[in-house]
Amino acid sequence: MRVKKRNPLPGASGRLAMLTILIVTVLSLGGCMYPKSELKQNQAAPKEAVRNVQAAIDQYQSETGMLPMKNSSEDTPVYEKFQVDFTQLKNKGYLSSIPTAAFENGGHYYFLIINEETKPQIKLMNLLTYQQINDIQSWVNEYKKNHDNRLPKGEPAYPGYSYIDYKTMNKKAPDLHSDYSFQTLAAIMDESGRVYADYGIDIMQAMQKKGEAGIAADTDLRAVLVDSDMYVPVKAPVYHWVNHEPQAVSEQGK
Repeated sequence: MRVKKRNPLPGASGRLAMLTILIVTVLSLGGCMYPKSELKQNQAAPKEAVRNVQAAIDQYQSETGMLPMKNSSEDTPVYEKFQVDFTQLKNKGYLSSIPTAAFENGGHYYFLIINEETKPQIKLMNLLTYQQINDIQSWVNEYKKNHDNRLPKGEPAYPGYSYIDYKTMNKKAPDLHSDYSFQTLAAIMDESGRVYADYGIDIMQAMQKKGEAGIAADTDLRAVLVDSDMYVPVKAPVYHWVNHEPQAVSEQGK
């Protein structure tokens, strides 16, 4: 059984109602998506690896005053920016081996360091989702190239964003899944044709647990997801809290 995200109703109240309905459905049917044993098996190894790598970078920073991370450019998106340098950790004895969940050892995740200047934390970026979004991006780029820069637009998603019309591109929509809720994600694109994964439902669910208190109008709501789990949202736009719901905003490269 799979719950697919439907296109939101026009207007803020319509979208809020749809998000609420979908979240209730997700919570009631979530157990049908994957057996509990499979969920535990899928999460156990990465979770243990995150704990081990966190302990390793904490010790590394305490003893060297630095963080074991790879160089990145200034324009690298914040939730892709600082990858753990496992070579340093392993060669200097802070880890006995590279985690099997890590890309460097054949796994499906980049291990990232966030909050590097305050309280460094290890988070995971799902490379399967990353590649799927890149695949959709290549389809959109090819369509633009062959159709006088037109975009394969579907229904509106947020102001400045639309869903993607895969049928127009003669493509099948890939199965994108959220690391937070294990539910289906939709891909959206902005007016320039840049493709993102839409985490609106996950953010709405997290905000219902957290509450709106203290959320400023310009708060980047992706941080709510990052604070709630060991994953970063992959290829996600910036979201702000608008009329009691998450809304993607056009801030590229954030």
